[in-house]
Amino acid sequence: MDSIKGRLEKVKNRIKRAAEGCHRDPETVRLVAVSKTVPVNKVQEAIQAGVTILGENYVQEARDKINALMSFPVSWHFIGHLQSNKAKYAVRIFDLIHSVDSLKLARELNRQAQKNAKIQQILIQVNISQEETKSGISVDDAANLISEISQLENLSIKGLMTMPPYFNQPEKVQPFFAALRELRDQIESKAMPNVSMDQLSMGMTGDFEVAIKEGATMVRVGTAIFGERS
Repeated sequence: MDSIKGRLEKVKNRIKRAAEGCHRDPETVRLVAVSKTVPVNKVQEAIQAGVTILGENYVQEARDKINALMSFPVSWHFIGHLQSNKAKYAVRIFDLIHSVDSLKLARELNRQAQKNAKIQQILIQVNISQEETKSGISVDDAANLISEISQLENLSIKGLMTMPPYFNQPEKVQPFFAALRELRDQIESKAMPNVSMDQLSMGMTGDFEVAIKEGATMVRVGTAIFGERS
């Protein structure tokens, strides 16, 4: 049987090859194992096999897993669409929130982070493909939103995240990843206070090698580690 440990090793080798193929240090690419809908025992298996960052899409499901796996020294990231009314729970349990795309959400996260005496690390989600079905701020509005959020004292912007359209051929996604990197460079050149553009969260099971070539520092991989979701 193909084990989680075996699949994880394959993914790590793919990351290493992709990074070395474009003269990057593989250590500059972090693997976020996407564990949404994966039962606790399988998540624990992945942690014991070497996973250090877990990505969750639903606050309640994540809360149950985090409570069950509290003794393991892993980092939990929120990668799904976050509603403002779930902000208080998200701030309590996640180290990094990848999907901030509005001032309203940012203000609520800031308020909750203040209450918890915490500086909440966030990424700004950009709808790079301008698909109506996807969350994220538009490319044109991203710098303004970042400028406004940068003034909130309990949030720390660490970079950008995107979910490009799905293609059967990974190379077709390349322009979308390149566009996010270019946007990152533009925002970085503005040197806004309280804004770092160190992180680019992009690339999933089918296309993370392409994302790495375009500068991804975090790839979000679920299926290739945990198998097809039921």
